Amino acid sequence: MSPVPPPLPAVILEPIVRLALSEDLGRAGDLTTDATISPDTKMSVVIAARKPGIIAGLDAAAHTLHLIDPAMALAIEKPDGSTIAPGDVIGRLDGTARSILTAERTMLNFIGRLSGVATMTRTFVDAVAHTDAKIVCTRKTTPGHRALEKRAVRCGGGTAHRYGLDDAILIKDNHIAACGSVAEAMMRAKAYAGHLRMIEIEVDTLDQLEEALKFAPHAILLDNMDNDTLRRAVGMIDGRVTAEASGGVNLSTVAGIAETGVDYISVGALTHSAPNLDVGLDVV
Repeated sequence: MSPVPPPLPAVILEPIVRLALSEDLGRAGDLTTDATISPDTKMSVVIAARKPGIIAGLDAAAHTLHLIDPAMALAIEKPDGSTIAPGDVIGRLDGTARSILTAERTMLNFIGRLSGVATMTRTFVDAVAHTDAKIVCTRKTTPGHRALEKRAVRCGGGTAHRYGLDDAILIKDNHIAACGSVAEAMMRAKAYAGHLRMIEIEVDTLDQLEEALKFAPHAILLDNMDNDTLRRAVGMIDGRVTAEASGGVNLSTVAGIAETGVDYISVGALTHSAPNLDVGLDVV
């Protein structure tokens, strides 16, 4: 599995977390907490798991707390990438009750959403563990949260495809249609790309694959092929380029796809369909 990545740097976290807090605090702040909790009230709480899964998003949660109260810190007991069971303590907070209660929901939203992504990723990674195939996510992410969600995939043992359109050249079916042919699209891409810029091309048929291989792309995306066709495609590629499978992959099909010999399997569901992992904040 991919190693657990370090926390995202503050320059990436800051605008995302600020937007989430401003969404919650609005124009007047936390009216309930301000009305009911005196400024000198102290509180000790834990963030605990309600369901089993894989933890992710603690960097965003910690930054949320920092923006609300720089004097407080989240004491992490189960770091990102950890396997948790119901009741496990993920982190502890001791300090001003107002700060904890104001930060609570935004912190839990980040942890729940991103742990859900990590947990779903791990289920896919485990399903192909008997093969050499790697699970990768796609650009089908929540707008504005791509860096967080792609890091969560890595916490779950997967890896990232492109982070954005500027990472690499990926010629898809609509590019081919607009260019007129696989050959024309590849020639234009080769003429445009610098020596460090990778080129991948999506193909739907073995005829397209044969045409693409003549131009030696770095990778080929085998889209919506059945397993027999995938095996034939892997045989045609014969290790010359990276082979990636995509298209409607789910937990009931991913093992069979992996067994065809592809190098990577891209799964949009990791980020667009992962359910939240249930976590809560409990007073101790």
